[in-house]
Amino acid sequence: MSKIAITSDIHNNEVNLKKVLDYCKVNNIQTIICCGDMASKEVLDFMNDNFSGNILYTFGNADYDDLRELEDEKKYRNTHLFKKFGEAIIEKKNVAFTHFPQEAKGLARTEKYNFVFYGHTHKPWEVMLGNCKLLNPGTTGGEIYPPTFAVWETDNDKFNLIRIHDLQ
Repeated sequence: MSKIAITSDIHNNEVNLKKVLDYCKVNNIQTIICCGDMASKEVLDFMNDNFSGNILYTFGNADYDDLRELEDEKKYRNTHLFKKFGEAIIEKKNVAFTHFPQEAKGLARTEKYNFVFYGHTHKPWEVMLGNCKLLNPGTTGGEIYPPTFAVWETDNDKFNLIRIHDLQ
């Protein structure tokens, strides 16, 4: 069984991010999709230093200039970078991810994707739009709402919301 972690809105909270990365290690998660607002290049380096798998990252509105300097790059260390939205084929499923809900809805309406992930609102949310599941994993940083991220079990397309404060 393959599992994918989906995060968003880390906002420089390395304490919560470390709990996510530890969870990924214990649960043999090899891919993380991050839907923006990591905030700084320092956090991107922290993520790369503490996670050996693939990271797929799309930029958000609260990313600092030091991180934005990488915006035109395709890859940084083990992170694949996407300017406005990313696309991937995971276990024969078409996936897109972006930061903004409106852009996510637009991607879902194209009917090209099985799943579209997004962030920005900090509120965990899941809804079907046609045949596409839209999912917001909430905020890893824990601003406005309690900190969460999602785990996708690709063999049965089950999504679990993980409450970071419940992790040790």
